[in-house]
Amino acid sequence: MSVAWDDIGGLVDAHERFLAGARVEADVRGSVLESWKRCRSAGLEPGHLLLPYEQGLTLDERFLRAADPVLAELAASLAEMGMTIALCDARGRMVRRLDGDRRLRDRLDEVNFAPGFDASEPVAGTNGVGTALAERGPIYVVGREHFADCLQPFACAGSPVRDPLSGRIEAVLDLTCLRDDGDPTMLRLVRAAARDIEGRLLEQATDRERALLAAYRRAALGAGGAARPPGPPAPGHGDGHDGDGLGRIDLALLRERAEELIASPGRTLDEVALSGGRMATLLRRQVMGAAGETGVAVEARILGGPRLSGLGLPTSPPVAGPVPVATPEADGSTATEREAPAPTVPPPAVLVRAVAPPPLAPQPVETVGDILDGAESRLLLVGEPGVGRLAVLARRRLELLHEAGIRIGTTLDVTRTAEELAEVTVERFADFVAVDLPDAVLRGEEPESLGGRSALRRVAIRAVRKQPANLYDVGDTVEYVPSTPQARCLELTQSVMEPVLAEAGGWLAQDPERLERVLAAGVHSLITVPLRARGTTLGVVSFYRSEKPASFEDDDLSLAQELVLRAAICIDNARRYTREHNTALALQRSLLPKGRPEQSAVEVAYRYMPAQAGVGGDWFDVIPLSGARVALVVGDVVGHGLHAAATMGRLRTAVHNFCSLDLPPDDLLAHLDDLVGRLDRGEGWAVESTQADSGIVGATCLYAVYDPVSRRCTLTRAGHPLPAVVAPDGTVEFVDLPPGQPLGLGGMPFETVELELAEGSQLVLYTDGLVEDRLRDMDSGLDLLRSVLAVPDRAPEDTCEAVLDALLPDRPSDDVALLVARTHVLGRERIAEWDLPSDPAVVSRARTAVTRQLAAWGLDDLAFTTELVASELVTNAIRHATGPVRLRLLRDRALLCEVSDGSSTSPRLRRALTEDEGGRGLFLVAQLTERWGTRYTPYGKVIWTEQPLP
Repeated sequence: MSVAWDDIGGLVDAHERFLAGARVEADVRGSVLESWKRCRSAGLEPGHLLLPYEQGLTLDERFLRAADPVLAELAASLAEMGMTIALCDARGRMVRRLDGDRRLRDRLDEVNFAPGFDASEPVAGTNGVGTALAERGPIYVVGREHFADCLQPFACAGSPVRDPLSGRIEAVLDLTCLRDDGDPTMLRLVRAAARDIEGRLLEQATDRERALLAAYRRAALGAGGAARPPGPPAPGHGDGHDGDGLGRIDLALLRERAEELIASPGRTLDEVALSGGRMATLLRRQVMGAAGETGVAVEARILGGPRLSGLGLPTSPPVAGPVPVATPEADGSTATEREAPAPTVPPPAVLVRAVAPPPLAPQPVETVGDILDGAESRLLLVGEPGVGRLAVLARRRLELLHEAGIRIGTTLDVTRTAEELAEVTVERFADFVAVDLPDAVLRGEEPESLGGRSALRRVAIRAVRKQPANLYDVGDTVEYVPSTPQARCLELTQSVMEPVLAEAGGWLAQDPERLERVLAAGVHSLITVPLRARGTTLGVVSFYRSEKPASFEDDDLSLAQELVLRAAICIDNARRYTREHNTALALQRSLLPKGRPEQSAVEVAYRYMPAQAGVGGDWFDVIPLSGARVALVVGDVVGHGLHAAATMGRLRTAVHNFCSLDLPPDDLLAHLDDLVGRLDRGEGWAVESTQADSGIVGATCLYAVYDPVSRRCTLTRAGHPLPAVVAPDGTVEFVDLPPGQPLGLGGMPFETVELELAEGSQLVLYTDGLVEDRLRDMDSGLDLLRSVLAVPDRAPEDTCEAVLDALLPDRPSDDVALLVARTHVLGRERIAEWDLPSDPAVVSRARTAVTRQLAAWGLDDLAFTTELVASELVTNAIRHATGPVRLRLLRDRALLCEVSDGSSTSPRLRRALTEDEGGRGLFLVAQLTERWGTRYTPYGKVIWTEQPLP
């Protein structure tokens, strides 16, 4: 990367905005932002640093012996790159600074990034040394990511260096260059150098163990024994038994008990029962090396078996290069000049370092003439109590388990959790990991009993370098034959280990031709573990080794089981969440509109986007009303989950019911407010009202009614975001609508606003999740929405797509409902209306006018019915109502007949008795039409009917 981070827009002004108190999470890496917060809490000022200085800083000789060769090699590799190397102590104070051209060194001297000065984060701010110490891990900081102004011209990468036995941070290694020369690969270089130093520290500990072995041998020889080489293997060697006929289980048991004895300062002897009725006596004894090293050795005496043919010492994983071994001289002293090659293939279950004797001339079998009374004995383990390979491996495994607990299960997604298991375990435990799950688990369902030939889906793969050739890929269906370790693992619900895959015929039976090629690619060892949680088998995990030469051992099997157990709990939690989420989502989608209702007033498009956190309570609706009008509704219930979805369904049903009564918008919201208030108090809920979450805090709603005849739109809202109106020329205005209080609070009336919309205008209704989130306030969201909507003559579908693309992230934090409606107008040629005086004689003229108009529209088939309906409605208005009477016919998707008057008295449908002389007119109207009803206006009422067109 040749361009600095802040030169490509990442941190142009984030540092200044952070200091001003603004939120910059979207612009700054998490580790850098956390460092900035720590610097601010420490009271640092970016423009002024005061760095303490201390003369004569150094590191202990043991560490410098390990670090000097690594630093020399690193300096040689960076000689032409204009980069300086800094070595600091565990407090962040610089001890050494190596290389770097003159210009870079002068710039670093100007800011006191030099030996003796303190570079810790509390005094120097964000930088490679101090932040690596604070984060206790590698860090790369470049340009304006530095908290201090004076450090912003630089790029640096730092990594702590730990003692491999104790895990304690011993020093910090840092690479620094000018910002324009920075590259993220610096982080990989400094991490590799830190690991090399840690490896050399571990070799020093191994040298100590060698010295202890030499001291043990001197003590054995001084007691009258003599060393003897193992010689050629005895019969049985190589088939799981050593030269004394001890099998792998016996050797593992001896090593395990020896480890317990070496770590128990109060114990000297122990007895171990072996196979074949034999007994082993273990002796713990103190030894001291020539340079004063103190330690412990454990010897074993075998009773009831054949004579010992040699020491048969267990060996630990090899150290790179030749291993110096102690050889006894004639005078009993020890020399370490001779070298023997390191063992290449360690036996299984080695936990503590032990070194085999060198090849010597044949001598009597070694004896120890103290507590064991001259009996033949073998050396089992040598080292310091609590230190050595046992401590190293145990700490590494604990670190892996700790990291697994942090990194596995960060989401409630089944697939992602499986991927996290693979990511954590690859390279540190296995070279290739595959996770197979049944499709039922991916859907959140309870899986059926798994066994041989069960169909699984490969959901996660991770490999050190490249996926082994010819193994199944992600998404492939896998059916394991019964003889494979995976099938046996599922059938028996027990882990299976195949240390040598080439000898595992059952594994090869899955696909001999393909798996032979896998073996040829280097895969040599396998552990397969069932994913089990709460008594249910969820799948199987396969761990393979190819790059690591050592085969899997019993301790690896235990570690794999612990890792998979933790992952299984997380996967089961994710599966249960998926099930609940899918249930809630299905409920919610069943409650949302399906399709578009038939109406001619507006052309609509809508979108619903569920939240990342789960199902929410947002909804929208398009409801045809009488008189060719249409109602547009958008609402938002507070909260997420099943409760919010169920409440949304109840409110949507209530709005439909209130719309069927043709209530004015403000009256409809008043009724809805009363309903939400009663729901909030727990009235009508099946759950007990004492539960804290049995009610809801509230809801918001925006309700609009558009009339295509008058082009008038009436709007009201209850705590909901403002609607937008896009004129045909692309002009955007947010309707100045009184806010109203959210539903459920009660006590305040709702106000309405009436607009006249030009044909082709777009009315945009939405929920707050569209324009507001944790990284963007409402005003910024509205400004962005305005700019996106300002496009003339765009289809509603295109408007929806443009708005979502511009305003929504990939995984929104809140659910979003968006409704876009483009208005139409019902032309004058499809409308006929007449003002009628309150005179019974006018009824006949009304019938004539209706017949004539239907003939003009080509609807003669409806003339008789419509004439009868109009006559009945006009007669009722003249007889029972007051004020002017108006008759109107509308030809829309149906034929509408409306009679309005100045009375607020509504007619009531009833069944007339046999002797009644009236009361049958409205009954006839209801029988002859498809729908009828009453709509109230500020000046009276309208009786309307609807008939389908032929």
